[in-house]
Amino acid sequence: MRIKQINNNSINQIMLILIIILIGIIIFKNLFYYLPGFLGAITLYILFRKNFFYLTEVRRGNKTLTSIMFILLSIVFIVLPIWAIVDYLIPQITSFLGNTDQIVSQFNLLKEYMADKPFLKDIDMSDEALLAMLQRFTKYVPSILNSVAEVGVNILVTFFVLYFMQVHGRKMEEYIIKAIPFSPRSKDEIWHEVDSMVRSNAIGIPILGACQGVVAMLGYWIFDVDNFILMGILTGVASIVPVLGTMTIYIPLGIITLASGQTGNGIGILLYGLILIGSIDNILRFTILKTLGNVPPLITVFGVLLGLKMFGMLGLIFGPLILSSVGVLIKVYSNEYGRGSAIILDDGSSEITNRDLSK
Repeated sequence: MRIKQINNNSINQIMLILIIILIGIIIFKNLFYYLPGFLGAITLYILFRKNFFYLTEVRRGNKTLTSIMFILLSIVFIVLPIWAIVDYLIPQITSFLGNTDQIVSQFNLLKEYMADKPFLKDIDMSDEALLAMLQRFTKYVPSILNSVAEVGVNILVTFFVLYFMQVHGRKMEEYIIKAIPFSPRSKDEIWHEVDSMVRSNAIGIPILGACQGVVAMLGYWIFDVDNFILMGILTGVASIVPVLGTMTIYIPLGIITLASGQTGNGIGILLYGLILIGSIDNILRFTILKTLGNVPPLITVFGVLLGLKMFGMLGLIFGPLILSSVGVLIKVYSNEYGRGSAIILDDGSSEITNRDLSK
C-alpha cells in the first residue's frame, strides 16, 4: 500500500508563514514602546493621504517639502493644542487633589444630602470609599508626569515614520497590495473599512469632545460653577468614556451643587446636562460621525473599551477598527471562499478597483 506524503511545497509554505509570524512577534515585543508612534503615523498618513498625493502628483509639488508642511500642520493643530490642554489640566487637578480639607468638606455635604434620598442612599459614601477614590485618582498623576518623556519620544517617532510613509507612499502601498493574498474586491473592502474607521474616529471623536466641552463650559458658567473652564474640559474629555460619557462629570457636579444648598443651580446643571450636552452627543453622532463613517454604536462602545486597554489613547481609533475587522474578514472569506458568492472579476473591474485604491 502506497503512503501519501505531504507535498513539500505545502511544508515550505507553512514553515515560511511560521517564520514570518515568529519574527513579527519578536519585532512587536521589542518595539512595543514605540507602538503609539507607529499608530499615530498610520493615522496621520490616512488622514493626509489624498491631499498629499494631490499636491505631489497633480500639482507637482516636492514630496519632501510637502511632507514637512503636513508635519508642521500636525504640530500646530494637533500636538500644541493637546499639550496646552494637558499643561492646564495637570496643575489644576494636582491642586484640587492636594486640597484635602475642601474635598472632605464637599464629601461630607454630599453624604448628608444623599443619606435620605431614594437610590442615592444605597451608594457607599463611607470614609474608606473616599480614601480609596482619592488613592485611585492620585496614582494616575505621577504616571502622567512620568509619561511625558514617552509621549515626546513617540511624537518624534510619529513624524519620522510619517515622513518616510508619505515620501515613499506609492511604493509602500503597491508592496502592501501585492503582499495581501486576496482578490482586488477583498482588498478594496479592507481598505475602505480601514479608511472609514480611522477618519471617523480620528476626526469625529475630537470634534464630539470639543463641542460637548464648549457647551458644558457655557452651562457651568451660567449656573455659577467654580472653575467652570476646568469642569468643561473634563466634560469634553469624559465624552470618550463608553456608555456613560459626559454624565460622569455633570451628574456628580449637579448633585454636589444640590448638596451645597444651591437647589436652582443644581437642578439647572442636571437638566442642562441631560438636555443640551446629551443632545449634542446624539446630534453629532447622527450627522458628522455618520458622514465620516457609518460606524455601528456597539462597535464604537466595545471597540473603545478594547482599544484603551491595548493601546491607550490611540485605542480610541484602532480599538473600533480591530473590532470591525472581524466583520470585514468574514466578508473577505465570503468573497474568496464562500459557496455561490465568489466573484471572478473581469479585467475592467480589476482596473477600476485598483484605480480606486490608488486615489
